[in-house]
Amino acid sequence: MTLEDSLGDILRKARTSTHIEPVVAAQAAGVAVSEYERMEETGKPAAGCRFAELGVKLLLDGVKLKRIAEGWLPKPVVTSGWCELRVITTQDDGMAVNAYLVWDEVTREAAVFDTGFDAAPILAHIDEHQLQIKHIFITHSHGDHVAGLAGLRERFPKARIHTNSKNAPVEQRIRANDFIMLGSLRVTNRDTPGHAEDGVTYIVGNWPEDAPHVAIVGDALFAGSMGGARDQLELARSKVREQIFSLPAATLVCPGHGPLTTVEEEKANNPWFP
Repeated sequence: MTLEDSLGDILRKARTSTHIEPVVAAQAAGVAVSEYERMEETGKPAAGCRFAELGVKLLLDGVKLKRIAEGWLPKPVVTSGWCELRVITTQDDGMAVNAYLVWDEVTREAAVFDTGFDAAPILAHIDEHQLQIKHIFITHSHGDHVAGLAGLRERFPKARIHTNSKNAPVEQRIRANDFIMLGSLRVTNRDTPGHAEDGVTYIVGNWPEDAPHVAIVGDALFAGSMGGARDQLELARSKVREQIFSLPAATLVCPGHGPLTTVEEEKANNPWFP
């Protein structure tokens, strides 16, 4: 298991979002500028780094930041409680992105959440489990999350698209109180802009055996980090707190990049949320 963002990625995102120069961050950390810049570049902590002071300067939680530096990872998620959920990861030019496939065990009605770079792996799972795609939910319209959309639409032209994009046709735009039934599963949405203007989180509930809710969050939240929100950092953080961290602690968090996690893990360990 590898986090989407290393210590260096987090520091760089936080520093650029707060418009702080490396020399100022280095002073707060109590290290030379060259050592601080090496931390951002390699993700390896500098000897003697004062994470508490650096966290204050970068508006991060210093204790949680140090935990990341020491190699924190979320507890591995046992997905057997969600038998009708699949994580489908595709790659392009060194970047990996997650899409998610969910279906009802009785009706075989299915939904895809984001598409990743390539529809082919999703279609392979659909064929394997003899599913019919009824809905395609988009967490945000960045290219790595929608590149496979045309391939899915070609195979399932009647599948309904759900998006928060202002540029989408009116019939595809979600509304705050929408809920979609997928057999016995229930899909609702919560507005989570910041990383993207059209960012939205989808909540899938009513799982068999009373499995916890699943939150498909796009890039609003990663295990131990969050998607870049350079000009909308406080909006992004406030929406995560309001819309995701308000969910039950056991909620499974399915990010657009990196490993699965839970609301409990992120509230306790994510340095972006002091």
